[in-house]
Amino acid sequence: MTKSIASRKVDGFLKKEKKWQAEFQKLRELMLECGLTEDFKWMHPCYTVDGKNVVIIHGFKDYCAIMFQKGALMKDPDHLLIQQTKNSQAARQIRFSQAEEITALGETIKMYIQNAIEIEKAGLEIDFKDTSEYTVPEELQHKFEEMPELKTAFEALTPGRQRGYLLYFSEVKQAKTRESRIEKAMEKIMDGKGLRD
Repeated sequence: MTKSIASRKVDGFLKKEKKWQAEFQKLRELMLECGLTEDFKWMHPCYTVDGKNVVIIHGFKDYCAIMFQKGALMKDPDHLLIQQTKNSQAARQIRFSQAEEITALGETIKMYIQNAIEIEKAGLEIDFKDTSEYTVPEELQHKFEEMPELKTAFEALTPGRQRGYLLYFSEVKQAKTRESRIEKAMEKIMDGKGLRD
């Protein structure tokens, strides 16, 4: 197993990190021991193989985690993989609240990393749910009928952007809130932008 070279950008990130510094450092060591290439993407340490994203280290309020890009395809003999949200189709996390947990699970974590590397090298892909399988909220359907140009602009968006809007509109219970969200998003949709653009 070849040890990877550390990235200066990640060095800088770790120096500034306050809450999870010890945990991130231990996770970083495991990634580099597994021969992954270290990079810095989406403001987090990211580890790749053959230019493909395999795992990201990130921190939250109550835990830090490693997130496997194709975690849904991974073996999970120790039942460590967590689906971050009900809508996460591919990614899975292993969460930690202290450095000692990482030390204790070191060999197990490396086994999971190796599995993720094998999946990437084998070229396996996630079978994503098709955008047409998502429910279009009634309020959005009404808006499409009122404004056919909005429907045309929505259908011109990438499938990922369409899913993002559909999930965002559907996650609230009240019709009034859905209508408000749709109203606020219309300009972005007409400009061909995604929810987070």
